Amino acid sequence: MAGSGRRPLDGHALAADGRYHRLGARVLLVDDSGSVPRVLMMRGHDPDQPERSFWFTPGGGLESGETTRAAAVRELEEETGLVLEEHELEGPVWIRTAIFDFASLPYSQLEEIFVARLADAERREQRESAWTEQETDTIDDVVWLTLAQLAASEIEVFPVRLRESWDDFLPWDGETRNMGEVDE
Repeated sequence: MAGSGRRPLDGHALAADGRYHRLGARVLLVDDSGSVPRVLMMRGHDPDQPERSFWFTPGGGLESGETTRAAAVRELEEETGLVLEEHELEGPVWIRTAIFDFASLPYSQLEEIFVARLADAERREQRESAWTEQETDTIDDVVWLTLAQLAASEIEVFPVRLRESWDDFLPWDGETRNMGEVDE
């Protein structure tokens, strides 16, 4: 297998197809307190391709015995410091299988994507984020972005659907949409 000798992302198991697989959970954290809704996005880069930047949502892999809802809340706290309860999540609004390469290793991640609304961020408990070493090395920024900003972004956006429309989750109609298998 080509690569930099890096170990795979936490929670990924090597499968017969040569890809590392895991289950994941992500959060579309929405601030709709202003005139234009915004979503919290993280900008990162691939350590083996530092020139390649991309926007992505907070989230990650499930730990042993963890539900996707519990993982979404845990990952949001670890990556942003924002503390939410599981019942505050809507969804999952989207389900997808992301096929991607990262650090010269091939991955497949089945993800459930939830929505959390944050009308007033200052009223929420916030703790220090607890990034892993890999996150510290590869996450460059955490910012609130509008649909127009994501649509106009010159770097990749994951999931790419965030560039097109937010009608699926603003407001959420209770339907979980399967985005299928998506090559990133």
